[in-house]
Order: sequence, then structure tokens, then C-alpha cells
Amino acid sequence: MVVAAPHGLPGHLVDFVAALRSHGVAVGPGETIDAATVLTAVDLLHRDQLREGLAAAVLRRSGQRKVFDTLFDLYFPAAIGAGTAEVDVPRVGDDEDGAVDVEALRDVLADLLRDGDDAALAELARAVVEALARTGSSGQGGRPGAQPSWSAYQALRMLSPETLLARILDALRDPDVEPGSFADEVLRREIRDRIARFRDMITDEVRRRTAETRGREQVARTAVPKQAEQVEFLSAYAGQLAELRRTVHPLARRLAARLAVRRKHAKRGELDMRRTLRRSMSTGGVPIRPAYRTRRPGRPDLVVLCDVSGSVAGFSHFTLLLVQALREQFSKVRVFAFVERADEVTHLFEPGAELSGVMNRVLREASLVAFDGHSDYGGSFGSFAEYWSDALTPRSSLLILGDARTNYRDPNLTVLRRLAGQARHAHWLNPEPRRQWGTGDSAALRYADVVPMHECRTAAQLADVVESLLPI
Repeated sequence: MVVAAPHGLPGHLVDFVAALRSHGVAVGPGETIDAATVLTAVDLLHRDQLREGLAAAVLRRSGQRKVFDTLFDLYFPAAIGAGTAEVDVPRVGDDEDGAVDVEALRDVLADLLRDGDDAALAELARAVVEALARTGSSGQGGRPGAQPSWSAYQALRMLSPETLLARILDALRDPDVEPGSFADEVLRREIRDRIARFRDMITDEVRRRTAETRGREQVARTAVPKQAEQVEFLSAYAGQLAELRRTVHPLARRLAARLAVRRKHAKRGELDMRRTLRRSMSTGGVPIRPAYRTRRPGRPDLVVLCDVSGSVAGFSHFTLLLVQALREQFSKVRVFAFVERADEVTHLFEPGAELSGVMNRVLREASLVAFDGHSDYGGSFGSFAEYWSDALTPRSSLLILGDARTNYRDPNLTVLRRLAGQARHAHWLNPEPRRQWGTGDSAALRYADVVPMHECRTAAQLADVVESLLPI
């Protein structure tokens, strides 16, 4: 069961804030005081008002809302236990612990989805989860008195709400609307959204009941999603990578703002001893008014050489989008992709270029494969040096993106050393954990002896590295 905080509602709020902090949401004393003020200003019986008020008080950055909503549902649950809503789950026979009548239940669900009644859907989700847990623990072969087993997978597999789409669409479709028309597609998407909300209701209900039996702290450790900037590139699935891509421009704006502050503080050059000594003659040799050399900041050229093979492609794509968003910080940006050999793809990342599906275009249009399609860093460095070495000048910064896994092929350190020597700066961003560098076919440690290598497993790490490398 949910145990109240020892110091009542204020203590409960402090526990909630601590949970937010433990999951990467920076909540300071000021935000905590604002949250306490919200508790006195809103009706606590209206969860939606409480949720939005606390979110406005403690959240300061995009990408934190999913973490907040999950923890809010754990610390401010919609109900305790089975709740008080009276929703009957159809069963076979008269025994309330008997098997659930699946077809009758699907009919009820279809009617509620058709009506779009979210409140009734939430009550149905609560009743279904409770009924399945009770059946599993005391009936259908379960041991009497056993602890209930809450399962979102079991509930969703039994109901299969996605299969109700056609039935609901037929019930709501206007006879005058042509199938496949714009209006028909809008209706189809609305029904899919209702089904997705119901799936979330089932998942949230299972998480709430599990927290009551196992403790919300334990559930929070495993069930709270990571913020987009904390997701590791190499383990991210398609949805997380899509969320990451949506954070590119907010992240670029933050980096540009930090860069402006750095430039403001660094607008003066080094101390000019000759002029300072001359000035000190008028003050008896005391350098009261030091003189500084005029600083002439210049925007360097940027050359990006990125591995676009396998799972590394997600990391390279995000980094290239970030570079494209920050391209005004450089006088020129040239992008080269490689798998087994390198090819220039700058035109795909020019301002105004369509960036949706850009990595597919890179793989389709660029000449990157010579033999078997496996990464060949040495061969790629060689082809880049042969055809595009003039892209690197004393004004250039070379940025290499990849995991440095060579498939046991020649790493071609001699050519990399020559390329790094042609550029003003050279850096390597590696999405693998540092502890894996040099294991298996990784040549990361050998490459790190030639070019400074930085661990960039997440967008947060990448932002810190890029910020330190940006010109001022």
C-alpha cells in the first residue's frame, strides 16, 4: 500500500521532488517553494489542475515532461487499491472470480472508444487490471491467497484494442465520406489516438498497482523513462531516436546562448606587456591600467567525417543535425560519410535541405561500399586523403564520428596522423562507453593516441563536448 510521508503533505512533496532530482530533473529550492505554493492554490481533488500546476512550477526544460508525468502518477495516484468506481467486467457465468468474457468486454471497449469517453475508459482500464489480477491469483489455476499479479501485457493481449479500429471506423464514418479521403484519414487517426490513450491507461494502472505492492521507489527505478538527453545512442530504439531528433534545435539554442556568454567574457585578448608598461610610466611605474591585445575571433571551417553504418548511424545522424543547427558558428561546413570508403554528402545538409530521411539518402546516393558493407576506418581515411585532403587547412577543425570498430582491418594510423596534422584542431566523438574502448575489434585506444577522443554516449554528453569545442 502507499504509505504517507511522515511529515504529511509537505513531506510527500519533498519526496516527490527528490524523486524528480534522482531522475535528472533539476529542481532547486525556489522551484520547490513554488510547488508548495501550488498545493495551497489549487483544489487537490482535481488531479489535472494539480498536475499542471506542479509541472509549471518545477519543469524548466523540454524533454522532462514524460519523467514528470510518470512520477506524478506514482506519488499522486488516481486511486488507492481497486478504487471506488463501479465498473462491471463481463464474466462467463455468475462467479465474480470466473473467467472474463473477452468478447463481451471487447464490445464494451469498442463502445467507449467510439464515444471517446476518457473517464469511462480509465475506469474500465482499472477494472480490467483488477479483474485479471484477481482471476490469476485465486482462479484459473492460481493459488488461493497468492499475491495479485499485475500485467499490462496480459490485459492488452486479451483486449487487442488495435483490432477494433475497423469496427469503430465503420460505426463513426459518414456515409457521404469516401474511404481514403482526407476526412476519413482524420477520423482514422483520431481513433488510433483514442486506442493509444487506452493502452497508456492500462500501463499506468499496472504501474500504480505494482507500486502499491512493491513500493513506489522500486517501481520508479525501473519504470520511469529516461529523458531524451539521457538515452544512449547505441541502445535507443526508433521512437527514442525520433524524440532525440526533436530535441536538436532546443539543444542548439542552449549551446548558442552559452557560447554567447563565453564570447562576452572572452572579448579581450591576452595582456599586452609593452603597452601596459608604457601606460604605467604616467602612474610611477604602477600598472593601474593594463592594456590588452585586440582579439580577432575567427570562425573556423568544420570538416565532419562520420561513420553511417549500423547502429552508429543514429548517433551520426543526431550529431550531424546538431552541427547543421550550429552551422552559423563556422565559416564553412563540409560533411563526409563513410562505411568502407568516404564520400562527400555536404549538399544533403545545406541550409534549406530536406532533413527527413536524410540518412537513407546518404546510404542510397553516396558511394560508401566497396566490398561487404562492414566498417573500414582505415580504407575510409585512405579514400578521404586521396580525394579530399585539400578540405583540411590550417583554418579547419576536423570532427570524426564513429565507434572506431574496424572489423579487424588496418586502422591506417599513418594517414589519420597526417590528416590531423593538416587541420588546426582534430577531435573524435565516440558513442561507445569508455570501458569498451580497445575491446574486440575496437581500435579506439590506438586512434586516441593520434586524435583526442571523447565519450559521447548520450545527447547530454554530446552537448557538453560540443560546447567545449565550439569556437569563441
